[in-house]
Formats: sequence, C-alpha cells, structure tokens
Amino acid sequence: MHNNHAIKFFTGRNTRYLSENIAKSFGIELGKSSVTVFSDGEFVSSYDESVRGSTVFIIQSTCQPTDNLFELLLMIDAAHRASAYKVVAVMPYFGWARQDRKDKPRVAIGAKMVANLLCAAGVDRVMTMDLHADQIQGFFDVPVDHLYSSSIFVPYIKSLNLSNIAIAAPDMGGAKRANAYSRFLDSSLVICHKNREKANTVSEMTAIGEVEGKNVVIIDDMIDTAGTLTKAADMMMGKGALSVRAFATHAVLSGPAYERILDSKISELVVTDTIPLRKDKDTSKIKVLTVADLFADVINKVYNYQSISTNFII
Repeated sequence: MHNNHAIKFFTGRNTRYLSENIAKSFGIELGKSSVTVFSDGEFVSSYDESVRGSTVFIIQSTCQPTDNLFELLLMIDAAHRASAYKVVAVMPYFGWARQDRKDKPRVAIGAKMVANLLCAAGVDRVMTMDLHADQIQGFFDVPVDHLYSSSIFVPYIKSLNLSNIAIAAPDMGGAKRANAYSRFLDSSLVICHKNREKANTVSEMTAIGEVEGKNVVIIDDMIDTAGTLTKAADMMMGKGALSVRAFATHAVLSGPAYERILDSKISELVVTDTIPLRKDKDTSKIKVLTVADLFADVINKVYNYQSISTNFII
C-alpha cells in the first residue's frame, strides 16, 4: 500500500544541519519555509510553498532554547491551517523528557504538558528517539514512533572488537537500557549507584558488578553536565578497568561538560547528531554518529504504511 499524498520535509531553524541530511538520505529537497522575527523576540513561521493535501514532516529537536519548541508548535499549526493532509513532528531530541512524573511535591510534569501542546497544535503523529522514559509515549493520544540509537551504537561497539566488555549503566535509572545491551552483546553488566545531594551534583558513587580487567562501555540516553558520567568513568578506572568509553544519544552538554569530558578518564564519548555540538569547544574525544539515515528510513516506512519493527535490534 502506498501513500498517494505528496511528502514534504520542513525544518525548524535549530535543526537545519540534521534536516538537510535526513532529506538528502530520503532523496528529496527540504521544503521552503521562513521565520520573521519582531524586535521584541516574537516570531512568526510561514511556509513559502503550498502544502495543501501533503503529508508534512517537520523536523526540530527541542533542546534549548524554548523557542525551538514554540517554533515547532507554530509550524504544526501553520501546516494544518494551510490544509496539509497529515502533520508529523519529527523530534530527534524531545526536550522536557526528564519531567515525566512528580518526583517531589508541587512540580510540573513538563513532558505531559509538551505532549498536550503538540496535540493542541494539531500534530497527527510524533517521531522521536531515546526518550528519557519510555512511558512518555503514553502521554500522547496520537501514534508515537520511538526510535532507539542501539541500531547505530551496537554496530559501532562491535566494530571496536573489544575483549572483556562490560556494559555499564551510570545510574539505577539506566539499568534496563544497559541490561538490554549486555544481553544482546553477551557481556557482563555493571550498575553505578550514586547519591545526589542536589540536582546535577553527585556526592558519592559505587559500582555494582565486576569492573577489574574489563573494557567498560557506559550507555546512557543523554549527557548533560557530564558530572555523573565522568565520575563513573574515573571511579571504574580506579577499580582496575582497562578502558572506559561512553555512549549517549543526546549530547546536551551544558555547563562545564566539554571540559569535564576532556579532563576525565573516558577514552571516547560517542553521541548522535540529534543535538549539534558546540563549535567553540574541544571535541577531540567526542565521536558523532548520524541518525539521518535511520530517520529517513523510518519516515519512508511510516509514509508508505510499512512496519518499522525491523529497525529495532534490541
């Protein structure tokens, strides 16, 4: 079964670098759109070509600032008002995903609010990658295609030909993800346990599992200030690990993250291009693997009503 509605790709300003690669991999040009910014910072998004009757894919990661989310919402609304057949939000990085529950009194559940905003704007489908918590899919009343970076990371890990691999989770929350990797790669599992005194700072850390004589591969969904990751790496090297590598899908890398990675015992940090690296920082230890081909392939399958389950290897 094939879709007889034209397909069009558009990008938000923040994700143009990735959108161009996804469109190129898919085999079409990015559609023309523009943003007019008023002097007070308000902006208006508009399409500079017809989208009537088209299936519109809008590609935008919602990392900082908040403008990226609002620009995506405006583009969804504009596409609907221009009589698009279907509007799909492609969000390689889904911001606010860490706010998936009330972990203390009187806080917002930001991920649910973002889901409500997207649905209110009129999105017909959402495509994203490595949500901080899988259950965020349930916040939506429209289909969510949730992709995993494992289909990119696992072949790379295999290509390293490391002996004595131990897959590590940097915290208890990542245990499920790390366990899936260790089962697939038939390797041992290490879980780091940390005590936080306050958000973004770790006071002490221990490792559960055998580290000595192992090539440790830490798996995480995102790397923000890199405090936990670098502390885990240094702790494991102190316990006799042969090497420590880290794989994180979303390179948020805020605050002192770049400097921490450079100064740490991590031999290599592997990330994807869901979020662009900063050009003014030393990225010599960081390797970027692209998600463009994976997103292009899944968009093609979704557009042509084909199953995407073959894209999941773990």
